[in-house]
Amino acid sequence: MKRANRLSRSRDFDAVHRRGRSVSSRFLVLYWLPQDEPADPRIGFAVPRAAGGAVERNRIKRRLREVWQKRLERVPTGNDYVLIVRPGLVEAAETNGFDWLGERVDELLEQTGALAA
Repeated sequence: MKRANRLSRSRDFDAVHRRGRSVSSRFLVLYWLPQDEPADPRIGFAVPRAAGGAVERNRIKRRLREVWQKRLERVPTGNDYVLIVRPGLVEAAETNGFDWLGERVDELLEQTGALAA
């Protein structure tokens, strides 16, 4: 994923989390905040320790980055996003597969209005 499409600074994460709006599902929470100057959409991933060990957390982040990359051209410009993983997603994603994970992300993006239903 390109650097222009990633949230990397702590203050950017905090701004989206504190001032943004959110939607959630059983396994994921998505916060979004309009950017000050519209640009390409940026995303950051937060995977807490409760989701599993370091190996599992890094694996799910890689998969989520790939899911996001495939949807990037359909996501409108002008928003920053933070996707937070809830406990249980790692096991569910391993059981149900990559396509299932993509469907969970699509559900949240549809709730934000970023993707057409």
